[in-house]
Amino acid sequence: MEPMGKVLAISPEKCTGCRLCELVCSVFHDGMSNPARSRIKIVKWESEGLYIPMSCQQCQDAPCLIVCPVKAISRDEKLSRVMVNHNICIGCRSCVTVCPFGAMGFNVIDRKNFKCDLCDGDPQCVRFCEIKAVDYVDADRVSIAKKKAAAEKITAAQRQAVALESESH
Repeated sequence: MEPMGKVLAISPEKCTGCRLCELVCSVFHDGMSNPARSRIKIVKWESEGLYIPMSCQQCQDAPCLIVCPVKAISRDEKLSRVMVNHNICIGCRSCVTVCPFGAMGFNVIDRKNFKCDLCDGDPQCVRFCEIKAVDYVDADRVSIAKKKAAAEKITAAQRQAVALESESH
C-alpha cells in the first residue's frame, strides 16, 4: 500500500490557547515574533472558551492551486503539501479568497501570500507544542483516531439511551 503522507493533526480539546505555535512559526519563517505572520492561527470561541488551532489542510484538490491564474501554486507530493512559488505569484490574492479554512494569508508589507509549508517536514508548531494539540502524523493515523472517537461517542450515546429506557420501566 502506498503511504498517505504526513499531516498536521489538530486536537482542539488539548489546546490551551498559549499561542506559542504562532510565535515559533513566525520566528522560523520570518525571523520575528509576530503572530500576524504565523501560518498557524489560534481561533478562540469566546462563549465556549475553546481554542482551535487552524492551519492549511494541504488539500488534495486544493482550491488555491486550482484558482491561481499564473500557476504559482503547486503540489509537492514528497511532503504531501501545497506550495507557493513567489517568483511566479502576482499577488492577486485569489488563493486567499478561495481557501475554505482561511489558511492562506497575505502580508501587505512583503506583498506576498503565505501558508503552512510544514517547515520542510519538521513543523515547528509541533516541536514546541508540549501537549500535542498540534501533531505531525501519518494521515491514516488521523482517520483511525477520528473513527475511534466517533465510535466512543456512539457507544456512550447508546449506553445513555439504554440507561434512560431501563429507568422508565
